[in-house]
Amino acid sequence: MTILLVLIGSWLGGSNGMIFAFLIAAAMNFGSYWMSDKIVLMMYKAKEVSASESPKLHGIVTRVASQAQLPVPKLYIIPGDTPNAFATGRNPEHAAIAATEGILRSLSDDELEGVIAHEMAHVKNRDILTGTIVATMAGAITMIARMAGWSMMFGGNRSDRKDSGGAGELLLLMLAPIAATLVQLAISRSREFAADEGSAQMTGRPLSLANALQKLEQSAARLPLEQATPSTAHMFIVNPLTGGGIMKLFSTHPPTEERIARLQHIAMGQA
Repeated sequence: MTILLVLIGSWLGGSNGMIFAFLIAAAMNFGSYWMSDKIVLMMYKAKEVSASESPKLHGIVTRVASQAQLPVPKLYIIPGDTPNAFATGRNPEHAAIAATEGILRSLSDDELEGVIAHEMAHVKNRDILTGTIVATMAGAITMIARMAGWSMMFGGNRSDRKDSGGAGELLLLMLAPIAATLVQLAISRSREFAADEGSAQMTGRPLSLANALQKLEQSAARLPLEQATPSTAHMFIVNPLTGGGIMKLFSTHPPTEERIARLQHIAMGQA
């Protein structure tokens, strides 16, 4: 993503454009690194809960954190019947796990532990930071492409590209945001697979997570999370948004069937 960002800045604005693109990415990453967790928790009206308020969830999280050799994260409950969960926070020392009211009612203890272990694997792998940086860079690339498009409309083409009539720049402006999005989605999907494997290793019960994913996928199709947005969909254990056709090609998550198949393969290897 960094290479793509710098190349686009360099192509559109030479060395000055490259520096400008880098500074934009650095500023956006810094803000996202420090503030994204608070913003997303506020967005979903998540409420922090104590051990006395949610003893079962705290017990599961404490046990999984011990297995993962991580600090116990803060716990939040999201109001709503849709079962789902996500992790956030800039590092393991400042991590938080948010679960919906629906997931606490829908899953068995073993299945819920598999979900929590998946989120703890994200924390351990620092996937929250990775996802934030990648999403920020994708946004910066899109913003730069739009700015360059406006510049071209008002006669801002560089003189050394006049012979091309702006065709190269126009093609780049169209393809750059698509390329950035595809890279972002590929990274997001790969981190979901890694977190599934991490959950299987922590709990020793990959089929518990497989069963949970099956239930969550069915519930998401029937009862989408109302306040979910495309910008935060990648954070959840299953995609909280529904969509078919072309939307599946641009999914932030790998197909649930494939995730379940991989977990079943891991279970066979453990047997």
